[in-house]
Amino acid sequence: MGRVIRPRRKEDLVSILKQKTYATFDGGERGKGLPGLCLDLLSEQKKTWPDLRRGCGSLRDIRERDVACRGFSVRLQHNPERIKNTLADTAQTNANERRCFLCLEHLPESQKGVLYQSEYLILCNPRPIFPAHFTVSHLEHRGQAIAGEIRTLLRLLAEFGSGWTVFYNGPKCGASAPHHLHFQVAPSGRMIIEREIHEEKRFMEPRRIDGVLLYRLRDLGREVVVMEGNDPIAVEGLFKGLLNALRRVLILTEEPMMNVAGFHEGEKWRLVIFPRRKHRPDAFFRKGDARVVVSPGLIDMGGVLVTPVEKDFERLKAAAVERIYGEVSLEAKILKEALEGLS
Repeated sequence: MGRVIRPRRKEDLVSILKQKTYATFDGGERGKGLPGLCLDLLSEQKKTWPDLRRGCGSLRDIRERDVACRGFSVRLQHNPERIKNTLADTAQTNANERRCFLCLEHLPESQKGVLYQSEYLILCNPRPIFPAHFTVSHLEHRGQAIAGEIRTLLRLLAEFGSGWTVFYNGPKCGASAPHHLHFQVAPSGRMIIEREIHEEKRFMEPRRIDGVLLYRLRDLGREVVVMEGNDPIAVEGLFKGLLNALRRVLILTEEPMMNVAGFHEGEKWRLVIFPRRKHRPDAFFRKGDARVVVSPGLIDMGGVLVTPVEKDFERLKAAAVERIYGEVSLEAKILKEALEGLS
């Protein structure tokens, strides 16, 4: 495909944005608030956008089953509509040559969104994993990176409030559009990890840094770090400290691979972080019947493993699930070294 041509004039983008804006949220609105606006958007888009209506309707046919692993459980979800996301070419080498489906000028004709803080457009995901599944897409075409935008994630958590999860997939470990900055939002209570982070028997090496509680979780088959505190600035600072610590230990200049889920309950902000060493397990690249089409992002790491191919849904057992998590998660000794460097 040839090089994508984008509108060069600011007036062109302003005109497109006006057409694509269903509602606006700048933080001072009363009434329904941000969740209400997004749910209204979802209801309206189901009426006017056939692809979304079809994608939401397909959730009635998904199949799920739980797999008991050593010390934890995982829910397999057979969701054929997610095949494009699972197989997405996430290499950034030719990102500028591909048509970016999150850029304003490439959104489907019927798609609209909630303009958020004049920087993002909150869109309905046409291939949802959950009944209410939104993408928070930056208005500018810029690469996926969390360091400069963790404050936005924390602000989204406060404005969506209790009952919602905001999450981030790193550009090399789950983001199907790694070249365009975005978050995702869905109702809380859907991922098994949400129960496990409250099980005190799993807490490892808990300590407080600048008032933020930091701990790892044990017996989950993959590495998980939890941060929680009442001061979002302190949570932001500790999160950036972890990013820098991982860079030092891994000898990286780019962003360390990770998936991040955020929750806001009462006055507390909580981040659940899955440090990664690779995106896809070896089985993804095998040929023929040996191939297992799984491409773990945040939701998969959170305990809902999406399997768009039916035979994978039918045949995956505990040992295979444990192997997948073990392959893609950062090694415990490396994570521990990074955490020891925090103060």
